[in-house]
Amino acid sequence: MKKYTLRCVACLAFLALALLLAACTQKQAFEQETTKAETESVSEAETLTETLTETETKTEPKTETEEETTVNVTYKPVQNPVYTAGADPWITEHNGEYYYCFSAWDNVVWVNKLSSIAQVTWDGCAFVYVGPQEGMYSHEYWAPELHYINGEWYIYVAADDGNNENHRMYVLKGTSQDPMQPFEMVGQITDPSNKWAIDGTVMQYGDELYFIWSGWEGDVNVAQNIYIAHMSDPCTIDSERVCISVPEYAWEKVGEPHVNEGPAVLQHDGKTFLTYSASGSWTDDYCLGMLTLVGDDPMNPEHWEKSSKPVFKKRPGTCYGPGHNSFCAAPDGSIWMIYHANLESGTGWDGRSIWITPVTFEEDGTPKFGSPRSEVEFPEIVQ
Repeated sequence: MKKYTLRCVACLAFLALALLLAACTQKQAFEQETTKAETESVSEAETLTETLTETETKTEPKTETEEETTVNVTYKPVQNPVYTAGADPWITEHNGEYYYCFSAWDNVVWVNKLSSIAQVTWDGCAFVYVGPQEGMYSHEYWAPELHYINGEWYIYVAADDGNNENHRMYVLKGTSQDPMQPFEMVGQITDPSNKWAIDGTVMQYGDELYFIWSGWEGDVNVAQNIYIAHMSDPCTIDSERVCISVPEYAWEKVGEPHVNEGPAVLQHDGKTFLTYSASGSWTDDYCLGMLTLVGDDPMNPEHWEKSSKPVFKKRPGTCYGPGHNSFCAAPDGSIWMIYHANLESGTGWDGRSIWITPVTFEEDGTPKFGSPRSEVEFPEIVQ
C-alpha cells in the first residue's frame, strides 16, 4: 500500500510537471503572438497616423483657402451723402465693430457704434466726454479721432478756451474696453514749441509712434502746415516738431489763411501714405493732397514726397469741397475713405455732409481715389 502510494504520488508529480511545462510553452507562444500582433498594430497605427498627418498637412491650407473663397459678397448701391450733416468724420474698426467719433455742442465728444461704414447715424450714440465750462480746454472741440493703441482707447481732439488762437491738442483716455463708455482727460499733448494745433492723428511706423497735426509756424494765423513728432507713449511727444508740408501749390492756397490740415494715415502693402486737406474748408475748392513716405525715417522731411496735384477734388454738379477724411476697411477687406463734402456750391461749413468712396491701388501700390460719386457700390457679406 505504501509503494502504491509513493508511485501514485510520483506519477501525479510527473503529470503536474508535464502540465506546467505545457502551460509555459503555451504562454510563451501566446506572448509571442500577442507581441507580434501589437507590433503589427502599432506599425499600422503609425502608418495611419503618418497618412492622416500627411493628408491633414496637405489639405489644411486648401481648407483655409476654400473658406476664404467661399465668402459671398454682394454689392449694394449706396447713395451719397451717407449722412446729411457732419464734418471731419472719423470711423474706426475694432474686432469687427465700427465706431464713429465726432464732436457737438461745443465741448462734447460722442461715439456711436455703426452697423456699417455706409450707415452713419447719430442714433444710439453716447457722449463719452463733456469738457469743463471754463478754462483752457472748455470750448470748440474740433475733429476728435478715436484710436486703439497698446490695448487702450484714446481720443485726440483740439480744444481752446473760446479763442481760436489758443487751440491746442488734447488726449482723452477710455475707462474701459468699450469706447462708448466714459473717457477721462489726460491733458495736452504738445511738442516743446507749444504752438497752435488742431487735427492731431497717430501713426504707427514699425515699433514707433508718431503724432501728426496741423499747426502754425508762429503765433499768427498766416498758414497751417503739417507737422510730425515722435511719441514715447500714446499721451506724450518726446521730440521737436518737424514740418513735412506747407501750402505751396495754387490748389492749396484757395482762401486765406492758406491751409494744410486734416492729416490721415493710409498704410497698405508695406507702404505709408498721408493724405491731408488743402485750401479753406469753407470754399468749394477744399480738396485732398497726399504725401508718400519714400524713405525709412518719417521725421526726415526729405523722406516724404508730395503730390503736385490734388488726389481728390470737387466734381461740379455733384460734390463740392471734399476733404478731411479717414480710412476704414469694409467687411470684405476693401479700403474705404470717409470724408465730408457739400452737395451745393457756396454752402460752406453749414452745408457739409458725410460721404464715402472706395480706394483702389495701382500696381506699384499707390492709392487711387477717383472722384466723388453720388452712388457707390458697397460690399456686404452674405451669410
